Amino acid sequence: MSAEQAPLLLTMGDACGIGPEICVAAWLAEQRGDLCVVGDVAVMRRAIGWLGLTLPVAHLASPAELPTVPPGCLPVWQPHELPAGLVDSPVGQVDAAAGAAAGQCIEAAVRAVQAGEGAAIVTAPIHKEAFYQAGIEYPGHTEMLQALAARNGVLPPVRMMLANEELRTVLVTIHCSLRQAIEQINQDSVLQTLRIADAALRRYGIAKPRIAVSGLNPHAGEGGLFGSEEIDHIAPAVAAGRAEGIDARGPYAPDTVFMRARTGEFDVVVSMIHDHGLIAVKYLGVEQGVNVTLGLPFVRTSPDHGTAFDIAGKGVADASSMRAAIRMARTMAGQ
Repeated sequence: MSAEQAPLLLTMGDACGIGPEICVAAWLAEQRGDLCVVGDVAVMRRAIGWLGLTLPVAHLASPAELPTVPPGCLPVWQPHELPAGLVDSPVGQVDAAAGAAAGQCIEAAVRAVQAGEGAAIVTAPIHKEAFYQAGIEYPGHTEMLQALAARNGVLPPVRMMLANEELRTVLVTIHCSLRQAIEQINQDSVLQTLRIADAALRRYGIAKPRIAVSGLNPHAGEGGLFGSEEIDHIAPAVAAGRAEGIDARGPYAPDTVFMRARTGEFDVVVSMIHDHGLIAVKYLGVEQGVNVTLGLPFVRTSPDHGTAFDIAGKGVADASSMRAAIRMARTMAGQ
């Protein structure tokens, strides 16, 4: 199957959350014959019912069968390893079986794109506690995808980018404690992030990405008065990046740099820690936010929100972010 023919694979996420609902709603809105859900057929039928729809479901043995699916029929590839009875998992609650199934769908989707049966992966939300209860060792999608993409035991360097129509931010550190994040910030980790961000934006069609680098400390350290990380690690990484031809500038105070990027001065902000970057983007609204894993050998996007257990099963979940993730995946995959 050629890259142009291979479908985008939508993993259903946690069966107890809104993932199945937004997969159905996004598929209805964005279907172009190139979308295939990776999930449990019974769970997806339940989600269709929650949305008040009457929609036939095609149970596929593999994504390669997508061209045989009649128009208007939701295509669902159910990996053989999914447990039976998943549809009986408690809606809106943490459930180990749902966590295990979410992980199995991700693994199956990665195998498919690696085999050329998928052009990209769009992941619906998982629940980290359900992952933990299922014995899955990864704290989130990013780390799991990185491990699944490893070759000969070598993990590819990856970074999380969160983007919407107004702002993009790439993170140096992701899912760890604040103390651990500070310990992980050094010249090499910041420079590697600059390289990954620059390469990714060039693939999006930005010929010379303008990268703003956020500091870690208040006022970007104020010349060492409030911390030395900017002097010891961040500024040297910026200088090294510029020497390589990367248009990186900073470090700038983290409380103002995002406003500057939003008004068009920069194409992306490299942020040192998870909350510095994500609060800025999410404050603008999660409806159009897209999470992208940069550095993988395949395209992966996801909506900018969680499982929303409080509204799961009510048919009211907003699929806008999932739709935006599908559109970005298409662009990145060249479709």
